[in-house]
Amino acid sequence: MATDTLASPASLSESQARVFKNYIDGEWVESSTGETFENRNPANTRDLVGIFQKSAREDVDTAVQAAKRAFQKWRLVPAPRRAEIVFRAAEILIERKEDYARDMTREMGKVLAETRGDVQEAIDAAYYNAGEGRRLFGPTVPSEMPNKFAMAVRQPIGICGMITPWNFPMAISSWKLLPAIVCGNTCVIKPAQDTPLSTFNLVRALADAGLPKGVINIVTGFGAEVGTPIAEHPEVRAVSLTGSSAVGRIVGGIAAQSFKHCSLELGGKNPMIVLDDANLDLAVEGALWGAFGTTGQRCTATSRIIVQKGVHREFVDRLVERAKRLKVGNGLDETVQMGPAINEKQLETDLRYVEIGKNEGAKLMCGGNRLDQGEYQHGWFMEPTVFVDVDPKMRIAQEEIFGPVVSVIPCDGMEDAVEIANGIEYGLSSAIYTKDVNKAFTAMRDLYAGITYINAPTIGAEVHLPFGGTKATGNGHREGGVGAIEFYTEWKSVYVDYSDKLQKAQIDRPE
Repeated sequence: MATDTLASPASLSESQARVFKNYIDGEWVESSTGETFENRNPANTRDLVGIFQKSAREDVDTAVQAAKRAFQKWRLVPAPRRAEIVFRAAEILIERKEDYARDMTREMGKVLAETRGDVQEAIDAAYYNAGEGRRLFGPTVPSEMPNKFAMAVRQPIGICGMITPWNFPMAISSWKLLPAIVCGNTCVIKPAQDTPLSTFNLVRALADAGLPKGVINIVTGFGAEVGTPIAEHPEVRAVSLTGSSAVGRIVGGIAAQSFKHCSLELGGKNPMIVLDDANLDLAVEGALWGAFGTTGQRCTATSRIIVQKGVHREFVDRLVERAKRLKVGNGLDETVQMGPAINEKQLETDLRYVEIGKNEGAKLMCGGNRLDQGEYQHGWFMEPTVFVDVDPKMRIAQEEIFGPVVSVIPCDGMEDAVEIANGIEYGLSSAIYTKDVNKAFTAMRDLYAGITYINAPTIGAEVHLPFGGTKATGNGHREGGVGAIEFYTEWKSVYVDYSDKLQKAQIDRPE
């Protein structure tokens, strides 16, 4: 077996099982347990992508101590110099984009066009955060007193723990790691056990760009053995999780016990409104992409389509006809439009919700079945699935499925549509299709979500705007843009009195 984890993926045969070690203090080391786990292609489980360390609390502590040592030097590196390393990493990612996209398709399943986009999002995040290294602005304000200077500066928090999901394994890791290190923090990251290789590839690019040892450390493994110890560790001062609302409640509770900064980006049940005046061709295209892109495995996926009754029948007919024609298969095939579920458990969840929907009285218009014959027999495949006659209170219209299952809900008009859209526990993304500018601006005001799209589906966020949601979607923090800078820094107010005498601020105000 190959054990050189620094080797380029392109230099290794796909038939070789690569063994990946944890990356701690700039070295590749085995876990304390001596145990490993397999990373297999969900489109073809015979394809072994790599073997990774099954780590434990001891490994987390080793990584945290490395991050602690690195922080003492890294925090003193000028932010523009830190950012230059991130900029060089972006250039490296561009060179390796195709190799890293193919690695991601093998471990995650989504089609190559999407994994190329995932790597590109990491490139975009690197360029954006590289720019922020010269723009960590703080306010300079006039003092109440004469001969006194007042300002506020940003300072790093310290050691940051990151727990990332499998659906955007490089992009979301970049959202967390890059702003954190530009701000002067050091990091310990646990990638999702289904997709650790893409995080390794991102960090490899940063290491090759000159990132000092210990600034980023990777510990692979499972939630209870690695994720929980990261959240609990007393030296970790900030935790960022992207995952389910259930896991978010646990991590948030742990972080609160020691007053850690905690960013939670959690679930979604995202509505797309289609009004009578919508461009139906555009709306159908958006619905297909929003519902079935990434096999519906996005927190921003279009999982509810709320359609005004005047165009409901035509919209459903078009959507169903197009959904039936989507080509499902191995994402390495450039002609495939939708890949597999990430694993057997997720596929079982998708199929269980199909049965829930049918039992609730929704009408299954297409899909709903597992694909397991011929080319599909070694993967976790399912047909694109469309339900109609869905009541807004049905479970399939309320609960996050995270698969290629979309519910079409009829509505009477704009006011009814907004009420249905807001009638869930989540509030991540939302969309409306209309040619009426007044209704578009009303939707921007009234849809209670962290993101609203006009004449576009609920997916497609860009790295330079805040990303996150309301209600059970998170705890108010944002990733991306200045929102990430806010999370990964703390404010320090600084007062310089050059009057050469004691001034008692509010007490010494002249009458």
